[in-house]
Amino acid sequence: MPRRHDETPRLRTFARDMRRAPTDPERKIWHLLRDRRCGGFKFRRQVPMAGYILDFFCEQASLAVELDGEQHAEPDALAYDQRRTATLKDLGIHVLRFPDHEVLRDPEAVAKTLRMITDGN
Repeated sequence: MPRRHDETPRLRTFARDMRRAPTDPERKIWHLLRDRRCGGFKFRRQVPMAGYILDFFCEQASLAVELDGEQHAEPDALAYDQRRTATLKDLGIHVLRFPDHEVLRDPEAVAKTLRMITDGN
């Protein structure tokens, strides 16, 4: 089985930079996930994994949460996301995707979905 966590210096630096400048949707979801606020599960943000950077990751639940902006609707981006999800699935990681506009419109609904998923573990 391939390694899950990615210690590539370039990815680690990029992830650190992304943590310093979160998008509005990332900020909203992080407020709901941090400090074990979602079912007692510990989430980390901008986690290098298998050559990618996951928006949010819970090791205990093997769950990645991805927030998708409008660019993810483009054909090339959809294909990239499918490859990425398949790679993570091969590592035993379940991927949940939420559109940015949904997070901005109703972050509590997204949090409720996440709680339902984590309660099932």
